[in-house]
This record gives sequence, structure tokens and C-alpha cells, in this order.
Amino acid sequence: MTSPLALASLLALAAGALVGTSRSLNGRLSLSTSPLRASFWNHIVGFAFLSAWALIFGGLMPAGGLPDAPTTAWLGGTLGVVFVASGSWLIARIGATMTAILVIAGQMISGVVLDLVLGRADGLWPKAAGVVLILAGMTLSQRRRRRG
Repeated sequence: MTSPLALASLLALAAGALVGTSRSLNGRLSLSTSPLRASFWNHIVGFAFLSAWALIFGGLMPAGGLPDAPTTAWLGGTLGVVFVASGSWLIARIGATMTAILVIAGQMISGVVLDLVLGRADGLWPKAAGVVLILAGMTLSQRRRRRG
């Protein structure tokens, strides 16, 4: 029997692979159209998929409808558009690997900062060390790229 932690870890790895695949596809689409159009199609297809899911399984809308949706729901969608459009633009300019590394570095840094702000500093030093290693790897990668 699989432990909940192992299952969660596998799902996180699968989600990461899907994000990488999605970003590469959006990057290619932005090369033939524009980053904004790539983001548009990404969100339209996602909307259609979630709408079908909601019709089949329900449970996606708050009980009171859209007016009862929390502010974070609206903010999350807006940030998602910015995230997808900027990623599509970046992949065409710096490549999928560097974009992924920078996104991961940004997530790690913001995670450490949020842990500090929220007062959850337990295990902070290993997280900070992870950020330093990611940034060091990016620096080495850039140096090799300039020489090569």
C-alpha cells in the first residue's frame, strides 16, 4: 500500500512534468502567434475543460454563485494569466530549461520569504540552502553558456 506522502510526492512530480510540458507548448505557440494569444488559448481550453468537469461532477462554484467567490479566486486567475503569458514570452527568449529553473528559484525564494513572514521558520536553513544551490546552478549555467 502506498503511503499518503509517497502518493502526494508522485502527484507533485506529475504536476511539475505537466507544467513543463504546458509551458513548452505555450512557448511554441507564442512563437507563431504572441505570448498574449498563447495565454488566451491556454485559459480558454482550461475554462472549457473545467466547465465540462463542473457540469459532470459539480462542486466548483460557491453556493451563492460568483458574488460569493473569495477575492483570492479573482486574484489567482489574474496572476495565472500573467504567469502563463510571461512564461510563453520567456521560453521563446531564454529557453525552456532556464525558464523552468528561474520559475523554481522564484518559487523557492517566495516560499522561504512566506515562511518567514508567517512565522513558520522551522527547517528554514535547508530551504535557504536549496535556494542558494539553485541560484549557484543558474550562475554556473550562464557562465558555461557565455563561454560555449
